[in-house]
Amino acid sequence: MAAMKLLKHRYALFIVGVFVVALYLIANGGWIFAKAELVQVLVERSWRSSHGDERHLPWPWADTWPVARLQLAAKDIDLYVLSGAQGNSLAFGPGHDSGSVLPGSKGFSVIGGHRDTHFTFLQQLTLDDEMWVSNINGEKVKLRVHDITVIDTFKSPLLSPPALFPVDGRMLALVTCYPFDDFIPGGPLRYVVTLTDF
Repeated sequence: MAAMKLLKHRYALFIVGVFVVALYLIANGGWIFAKAELVQVLVERSWRSSHGDERHLPWPWADTWPVARLQLAAKDIDLYVLSGAQGNSLAFGPGHDSGSVLPGSKGFSVIGGHRDTHFTFLQQLTLDDEMWVSNINGEKVKLRVHDITVIDTFKSPLLSPPALFPVDGRMLALVTCYPFDDFIPGGPLRYVVTLTDF
């Protein structure tokens, strides 16, 4: 009898433990999406206040700021791009690779983003889709999807350096991890959407 009570007690504790872990995982996953949306609101405010070289941080301790805006009305996409393509920027939104020109300017520009938040929409893009790109200097241009490819970074470089790939017009590469539904992040594959104005 005592052994049966102990077994029931352990079983109940196990069920409660599984329930608590499940709630934690659901909340943690939800927090990532909630943070991604909330930050875009703060970044939008910062974008509206910034002009040219005058930067307004989205929050007082931020180490990034908005440098561009991507708009694709057909897919209900309106994203602000942050300075820097490292982890601290990408946690809050797409990030501009500072080694490339500002998005919307003449030359070659690179923006990275997470496949499970801001850049999920890349899988819906098709050739000739059009996107508006604005930069902090007030330039706004329409770019068209020119190429969509998957690159294995173990076999070839992700992108050629802009100095080796001169561009007369505007070229923008949107980069994210691939495949989109993979459970293991950070593999060698990258999904690259290239947009141009020529």
